Amino acid sequence: MKLSTVLVSASLCLASVTFSHQAKANDQLALSLCEYVAANDKGRLRDTLKDAKVKLRAVYDAVVCNGNNLVRHAIASNATDAGEFVVKNLPKSALEDGADIAWAEGNGHGGSALIAVIKERAGL
Repeated sequence: MKLSTVLVSASLCLASVTFSHQAKANDQLALSLCEYVAANDKGRLRDTLKDAKVKLRAVYDAVVCNGNNLVRHAIASNATDAGEFVVKNLPKSALEDGADIAWAEGNGHGGSALIAVIKERAGL
């Protein structure tokens, strides 16, 4: 076998192991974020993001908890402190369309304290 073929094969094997390991790490981070939001544990949420060296706005779109984004998950879980942390760490543009407010009102969460936080942050 040629040396170049062996090197290419070895590189592909190493790359596939590396990428699958990274996916597991990202899945674990998302699971942790969902759990801490549901438990309304703002401190552990903050610490987990800090330990992973990521900003919430960088992973927000990729994290789905029970079919909802983190804001909706916080509203459904009545997690005011953790939800407020999430809302305040997102760019205003992520909240300006009012979709999370409409979702909350349409799903029986219209009285959530987070709606006022979202409206204030988004300027609605």
